[in-house]
Amino acid sequence: MQIELKEVNLPEFGLEEVLPDVPSEIYETRCREFYTKAGCDWLVVYADREHFANIHYLSAFDPRFEEALLLLGPNQKKYLLLGNECVDYAPVNKINAEVVLYQSFGLLGQDRTQAPRLDHILKDIGMTAADKVGVCGWKYFEENEKIPSSSNLFIPAFIVDCLQNLVNTVLVDVTELLLHPTKGMRVYNEAENLAYFEWGAARSSNAVDQIVRNVEVGMTEHEAVSNMQFAGEILTAHVMFSADKEKIIGLSSPSSKAIEFGDGVTTGVGYWGGLSCRAGVIDKQNDKYLNDLAKPYFKAIAAWYQKATIGATGGEIWNEIVSILDQAGLKSALNPGHQVSTDEWMNTIMKPGSKEKIASGMAFQCDIIPTPLPDGIGLNCEDSVFFADEELRAEIKQKYPSLWERIQRRQQFIREEIGILIHDDLLPLSNNCAYFSPFWLTPDKVLVVV
Repeated sequence: MQIELKEVNLPEFGLEEVLPDVPSEIYETRCREFYTKAGCDWLVVYADREHFANIHYLSAFDPRFEEALLLLGPNQKKYLLLGNECVDYAPVNKINAEVVLYQSFGLLGQDRTQAPRLDHILKDIGMTAADKVGVCGWKYFEENEKIPSSSNLFIPAFIVDCLQNLVNTVLVDVTELLLHPTKGMRVYNEAENLAYFEWGAARSSNAVDQIVRNVEVGMTEHEAVSNMQFAGEILTAHVMFSADKEKIIGLSSPSSKAIEFGDGVTTGVGYWGGLSCRAGVIDKQNDKYLNDLAKPYFKAIAAWYQKATIGATGGEIWNEIVSILDQAGLKSALNPGHQVSTDEWMNTIMKPGSKEKIASGMAFQCDIIPTPLPDGIGLNCEDSVFFADEELRAEIKQKYPSLWERIQRRQQFIREEIGILIHDDLLPLSNNCAYFSPFWLTPDKVLVVV
């Protein structure tokens, strides 16, 4: 595979103006399926501002400022336990759930005298000592991580203590039923969820593209990021930007530092549905950087897109990427790709020896973070894709014709202009998938396969 730098104009693929709706029936179905699979009398689903995605998947509700609990019980009983401020936000939820005020979820200093304690609330809604209770935290331990004589639950200890004091049975961790990379419910998305994700993924990619192509020497990092044209989309992560001639810290927020010629640079923007990231140098040409680092790295990116298809195993993709990067003395700092949702990183099959396979309905980010890099060097090209078999593609085309047209145009652009022969089942969600300019002062000069 030969990689070259070529001038390629990025087309205007467009955006869906109205955020696609995921109907309440889908959320109700998810709740029933989750409850049935868990085989418990009650399910307790935890959420807070940072770790909201499980409760959002089941109800369309995401807590603001506070923690929250969704309780699923016998006879399709559903309760949302919310703090003072989230009670007013509760109407965004799309399931038939009773809202219960639990003021201890409120912030310090707020009134906490008008609502019962958590254990009293749980008894009042019908939880008994004999019930089998499943708990869904925001992630789960692998077997080798589990701590002896511990609940090993990723939720606040006071909730675990309350439940353990209330029931005589051992609490069951049901988180894996949602988040396992091939068995979890959340890794398989309906056509409606795809449309929802594409709305955010396309916008985050446009935001990053605007940052890259409008950067100027002398402007501050804040000024550079202001070009993203933020319109209130919900973020999956803080906006990232860093430019320096020394160590580039990818997770940094933008600062008032002035951008200088020759800086390494990185930026990332993530909205619900997908994150886009680019890293390069503030320059027009640097042959050593181009030949020694940028071209070998993009060869790995191209290989990912060509290898990624329904039925491919995570281990196969891992081996391919590791082999290519190794030729340039690089490795992938994290997994070279991961599943994505309303949370930026849900899980991944792309790890050593993994026999877990890409399947229809999965949303992924191509996310190869190369290391080690010299000081003052940036290198990254991260975007969102979706995998759909022929049946799901037909459903998408029928329900969302404008979305389908954008996807087809993106596929054609990647194949014909970037030279990457992606499979039909790989649906690009970002408007700039695999469009990578290592030199930010010439943003239309991108790496291509020839």
